[in-house]
Amino acid sequence: MQPPPESALSVSELNRRARLLLERDFGQCWVEGELSGVSRPASGHVYFTLKDDRAQLRCALFRNRARFVATPLKNGDRVRLLGSVSIFEPRGDYQMIVDAVQPAGQGDLLVAFEQLKQRLAVEGVFANARPLPCPPRQLLVMTSPTGAAIRDVLAVLQARWPLARVNVIPVPVQGREAAPAMIRALALLNRATQPGGRFDPERDALLITRGGGSLEDLWAFNDEHLARAIFHSRLPVMSAVGHEVDVTLADFAADVRAPTPSAAAEQLVPDQHDLRLRLKTLDSRLIRAQRARLDSEAQCLDHLRARLRHPGERVAQQRHQLSQLEARLHRAMSARLAAHHQRQRHALQRLLAFDPNQQLHRAQQRLSQAETRLHAAMPRRLEQHRARLGSLARELQAVSPLAVLGRGYSILENDTGQVIQRAQDTQPGQVLTARLGEGRLKVEVKRRLKS
Repeated sequence: MQPPPESALSVSELNRRARLLLERDFGQCWVEGELSGVSRPASGHVYFTLKDDRAQLRCALFRNRARFVATPLKNGDRVRLLGSVSIFEPRGDYQMIVDAVQPAGQGDLLVAFEQLKQRLAVEGVFANARPLPCPPRQLLVMTSPTGAAIRDVLAVLQARWPLARVNVIPVPVQGREAAPAMIRALALLNRATQPGGRFDPERDALLITRGGGSLEDLWAFNDEHLARAIFHSRLPVMSAVGHEVDVTLADFAADVRAPTPSAAAEQLVPDQHDLRLRLKTLDSRLIRAQRARLDSEAQCLDHLRARLRHPGERVAQQRHQLSQLEARLHRAMSARLAAHHQRQRHALQRLLAFDPNQQLHRAQQRLSQAETRLHAAMPRRLEQHRARLGSLARELQAVSPLAVLGRGYSILENDTGQVIQRAQDTQPGQVLTARLGEGRLKVEVKRRLKS
């Protein structure tokens, strides 16, 4: 079924959709062919055509990738290209965006690389995955002392973490002597990690690195014995060989791989600027937390101060309670005596109603006995109330500010009787009353002292 004419796309929209479809679904791939029409404009990009005997493909190698190609591209060279398929929308040109270039003559090396890679992977040589300390106490960099890699690493370390301690292990990184030299250096470093040695696997790290190059230039890092030495290293190893698209067996055998020497340095140490920003943020949070805590404690202090009662109020309350108890005691004693006298009168009246003389005599005896018991009970009762009164008085004395005065303290009052609590509540020349344990004094404020 044909779509309606109203749904027609613009040319730019059609090219855009085609480009997105190719980039999303096709992905990266390797393509082999012969170079033709190589051009290098002033922008630094390289444009050419890759062809075989039946078809051709337009290609673009942008400047940021072209600088990593070791050998200049020439018409007639047979190469392998790694890239992704896309469309140049303004012209609708189908093209390949190239990420890496390899001479096609290296196919035998690639076959040998893949075979060795598979064998070492089956043996478990690529199973290392130890974390590296960040930052390491000592960073050992195994590389050429004159190469670009060490300059890149040192430049990044200086910018991110100037405190880094770097020990350069000079070794050749290309040619027949490179792999044996690196293996010997690894053996010496691992002997130094034994008990009593200079290096600690928990705090130190080893970086094996070099700059980019062709597969042949990097072939020393595909040495089987070097991969095994890296796998058995006591020190944790990071490998950063070549550029991002370069992969060696040393990268697989190491604990961590970085795409470039600069990226390795970035992963090994923190950024001092980020740490400064984090410390500044933590400092601000700490200040805010302190202020919030102080405000909270001040609020609690105000609440407690509002609940705190003056000792004079407590003394007045206890004095009032004591007066009430004393009045109740007198009323109880009077009521009890009155009741006793009333009972005696009733008893006497009953006696008189029968045998006046005998009943009177008995009543007089009971009255005498009752008076004796009453006189005997009164002192005990009074003594109990006096003991209770003394206990209450001692309690009052314990909370009374006058007791504090008896120990050598004094209370300052202004002319209105208000207690002075702070020095800033007085003025020079003001006359105050000092209440002592015994007596009072008039004092004059000369000046206020700072606490």
